[in-house]
Amino acid sequence: QVQLVESGGGSVQAGGSLRLSCAASGDISDVRCMRWFRQAPGKEREAVASIDRRGTTAYADSVKGRFTISQDYAFTRLYLQLNSLKPEDTAMYYCAATSGALGCAVSISQYWGRGTQVTVSS
Repeated sequence: QVQLVESGGGSVQAGGSLRLSCAASGDISDVRCMRWFRQAPGKEREAVASIDRRGTTAYADSVKGRFTISQDYAFTRLYLQLNSLKPEDTAMYYCAATSGALGCAVSISQYWGRGTQVTVSS
């Protein structure tokens, strides 16, 4: 089993920055893709960024150029650098992991953290 714990959320003004962290533990040997999702009340969950074992990244258009996903220690630490934050970035941010050789080609994430709240004020 894989356990994911997010941290680093908080309240910032528009234009500010935050760095979210996700600590992964357990048997992560078969995890091939990690992602950050976000969900605001009344809105659908949105995949904002992904990274695979090779370091290939992908971003939602809404965050491209502002957010950066990265990892350290063989996927035991996942990060999301959020810059130039906008009020519409306000959401609960979740770390998620996908196991299997197909990596990020698989849309299902088997493991999820409980989330960390990001609030951006005008």
